[in-house]
Amino acid sequence: MLRSTLLAASRSGAVRGLVERTPLTRPVVKRFISGDDTAAAVATTGEVLADGRYVTLDHLGEDTRDAEQASGTVEAYEVLLRRLAEVGYADRAEVSVKLSAVGQFLPKDGEKIALENARRICVAADAAGTTVTLDMEDHTTTDSTLDILRELRVDFPRVGAVLQAYLKRTEQDCRDLAHAGSRVRLCKGAYKEPAAVAFQDKTEVDRSYVRCLKVLMAGAGYPMVASHDPRLIAIAHDLAAHRAPDTYEYQMLFGIRPEEQRRLAAEGNRMRVYVPYGDEWYGYFMRRLAERPANVAFFLRALITRG
Repeated sequence: MLRSTLLAASRSGAVRGLVERTPLTRPVVKRFISGDDTAAAVATTGEVLADGRYVTLDHLGEDTRDAEQASGTVEAYEVLLRRLAEVGYADRAEVSVKLSAVGQFLPKDGEKIALENARRICVAADAAGTTVTLDMEDHTTTDSTLDILRELRVDFPRVGAVLQAYLKRTEQDCRDLAHAGSRVRLCKGAYKEPAAVAFQDKTEVDRSYVRCLKVLMAGAGYPMVASHDPRLIAIAHDLAAHRAPDTYEYQMLFGIRPEEQRRLAAEGNRMRVYVPYGDEWYGYFMRRLAERPANVAFFLRALITRG
């Protein structure tokens, strides 16, 4: 019930206004979000890289309905990628892109515009010496996102995909993408989805995650294990026993289980941290609260302390 409420709130303009106007919120948000601008994102990247972890950076924003705003998001990524190259971070830092932030939902030619804008980001990433992963959003965007992925991979074969284990279709999508050269981030999923397309029970989601992970680890691609769940991480470790350390990686969110992130990196695993930045933080922040009750408890304790 709490998760459903928070996910509904993540798309509520009224709740967003209330949360964003509350001065006590921003200090808490800093746990999960690097900062508002490129300088903050690059500084955080340097801190993460310093102890052996890798980074993927997300310029926050989604559900963009304005072409100029979508183009502004592209420009923000271009600036970020140039800066990563200048400071020597691009070999260990990539970017993650939500297609809805670059025009996917525009009322006219949205998918075409998103493809063109994503291509611009891929060009900038290629020039910097790194790559792009396309974030997955709610189930209504899955086919469109995978279509754009296929188009981009013609010229940029390292572009990564994200698949969500709570969707009933994902095991087959894993089979389709578990081929040589394919980079796939497997996560559980963080949107409110109907029972017709998504598993609702946590146990069923976990079982689906393991089934999908088995497919990816048995394939010739590059699995990216995005989970904070100790049991799933242990299963991934066992499934990867036959693989070289540089043929897969673990991924976790900035601000969540940082000591576990460092432990995995110290043991010789490739551990990548998903670092979001920008002032459009509300939807991302609410989904982080919805994922784990501990996040909500942390948020409430922090508000009480600062109050």
